[in-house]
Amino acid sequence: MDVLFIEWLNLILRWLHVVAAMAWIGSSFYFIALDLSLQPKDHLPKQAYGEAWQVHGGGFYHMVKYLVAPARMPDHLTWFKWEAYTTWMSGFALMVVVYYLNPELFLIDRSVLDMEPQEAVLISVTALAATWATYEGLCRSSLRSNQTLVALIGYVYLVALTYGFTHVFGGRGAFVHIGALIGTIMVANVFVVIIPNQKKTVAALIAGETPNPQWGAESKLRSMHNNYLTLPVVVMMISGHYPLLFATKYNYLIVALVLLLGPVIRHFFNERHAGRKSPWWVWGVAAALMIAIFYLTGAGPRGGSASLPAATPPVTFAQVEEVVVSRCSMCHGPETAWPGIAAAPKGIVLHDEASIRQYMHLIEVAAVRSDAMPPGNVTDMQPQERAIIAAWLANGGK
Repeated sequence: MDVLFIEWLNLILRWLHVVAAMAWIGSSFYFIALDLSLQPKDHLPKQAYGEAWQVHGGGFYHMVKYLVAPARMPDHLTWFKWEAYTTWMSGFALMVVVYYLNPELFLIDRSVLDMEPQEAVLISVTALAATWATYEGLCRSSLRSNQTLVALIGYVYLVALTYGFTHVFGGRGAFVHIGALIGTIMVANVFVVIIPNQKKTVAALIAGETPNPQWGAESKLRSMHNNYLTLPVVVMMISGHYPLLFATKYNYLIVALVLLLGPVIRHFFNERHAGRKSPWWVWGVAAALMIAIFYLTGAGPRGGSASLPAATPPVTFAQVEEVVVSRCSMCHGPETAWPGIAAAPKGIVLHDEASIRQYMHLIEVAAVRSDAMPPGNVTDMQPQERAIIAAWLANGGK
């Protein structure tokens, strides 16, 4: 497939995905905050649960929520669903373009597990479907009355799955798959539960029947699930830009902490919106989790330590240059040699001493403190070679 076409398709899909996600997350956060801030009032209609007054853009808004439904169907009804659907469809299309069309670079790491591209894609698609089915089964099981237990089981499942992914895919592929799995669960909540229940309510109103209040309660519960999952999925989706997250020794533990960090932060804002006492302890927990993530990112790549003792004999620049040119020039040379890579990523060309010294700190992050580069270790860079660069950097690049 034409390289220029793929690059433009990547850009368009990424743009659409980000914009749709902003719209979805924005409306989701807004309605959760609105729902939690509603106050019951005596003057409201019989079917109304509560109201809230808001000001924005120079005007005042009077928001009223009906716990089940109003007495009659309104003349005009705005649905919030296409933001979610567009986010998932553009995200899956982007996964196809970035990961399925270039599995050797971004999905497969043969130093982790040697497999064929079609096997990697099959595992990916199967995991998406199986994870949603597992979550849906859990939410419909007899355990659903204990939401704390449901959350705990879901957390353990995702952490275990992350550990498995980091032993099947490369770190970048593993992280984006956790994000994709969570995103699939979230959009399925909209598509399979929330919107169908709203349609049932509308159909009952039109037929002159009383809607089942359980439909609204179930939809609200799934919306809260989405609310607590949002911040972790955002981190997973941008993690590809941060090698110290996805390409270090304890990357699966980093995911485990992120899966705790996001809901903890959301809990603070949800309690504030509900008008309850602010749980300021949240920020102490969040700070502790962030510090733990910081220390885990310093553990170095899976294949070896990111740092060497000060007594390590200094290496020559010629040794460093040989490693960089032999292992990195296929993508970061004046002319790229990898199919599908039109130009050196981020404009970083490593072809002589000046360029290597210019980008030495980026090389340290991507190839010494992590094993993000080469992607998928397609050039079979060895731990000893990373140690050569580490020793050179430890000596100040002299």
